[in-house]
Amino acid sequence: PLDSLTLERWYVAPGVKRIQVKESRIRGALFLPPGEGPFPGVIDLFGGAGGLMEFRASLLASRGFATLALAYWNYDDLPSRLEKVDLEYFEEGVEFLLRHPKVLGPGVGILSVCIGAEIGLSMAINLKQIRATVLINGPNFVSQSPHVYHGQVYPPVPSNEEFVVTNALGLVEFYRTFQETADKDSKYCFPIEKAHGHFLFVVGEDDKNLNSKVHANQAIAQLMKNGKKNWTLLSYPGAGHLIEPPYTPLCQASRMPILIPSLSWGGEVIPHAAAQEHSWKEIQKFLKQHLLPDLSSQL
Repeated sequence: PLDSLTLERWYVAPGVKRIQVKESRIRGALFLPPGEGPFPGVIDLFGGAGGLMEFRASLLASRGFATLALAYWNYDDLPSRLEKVDLEYFEEGVEFLLRHPKVLGPGVGILSVCIGAEIGLSMAINLKQIRATVLINGPNFVSQSPHVYHGQVYPPVPSNEEFVVTNALGLVEFYRTFQETADKDSKYCFPIEKAHGHFLFVVGEDDKNLNSKVHANQAIAQLMKNGKKNWTLLSYPGAGHLIEPPYTPLCQASRMPILIPSLSWGGEVIPHAAAQEHSWKEIQKFLKQHLLPDLSSQL
């Protein structure tokens, strides 16, 4: 090599406090910014990999948000498989966060991706405490595991396995599997118009796992049809499924715990990197706008 560079990245700013959470059913990690607060509260949800992922929550806390990285399967004593989405569990997570003396109420935000975004959307519709929801490449319907809330069961949408594609590299692409059901007919979609909070849709147009652009446009069409203006869309050509904080390397494919072979996530290096850099700033701006009572005095 003609040259080399070692880059060290800090995911937790000085003074940020990490608290392991194991209270009642709730499992996760709470990150609190330095200072007395109170701080806007955010619940951070990841998707199909399961477990507890903390890097995004710690970065948000380093930017002034009290952030709960909430695990919901394949972690500690939680179920090893996501057989159902119990919305009452996530409601407990919201209530746990709002009870903390350093969290600014009366509502919280959600930052979510993939299946986490599916759950985030369902939470925003059913829980009145959700004021701002960031949905990164998620479906606007129940895609796999049924959602259950106070005895009401919302079943998954039928999918078409014949539309699963294995590309030239042997990677599986799922983005066409709902083209004959949810992609065509809004009867399968969440009643997003019932939500009282605001939405930020972040879309990678080269997503090979979900047809994210179609799903976001459907949700926005439903909002517009019902006279709602509570949404913003960020749509990025050339960006893939895993839009993460900036300077995170593009992950075009990876192995999932319950799937063989590996999944294709899509994305081209340069536009994906640009999408991550731009969206991260917009996500923070969006959360501040809708979670802080007086934005001008907090900046």
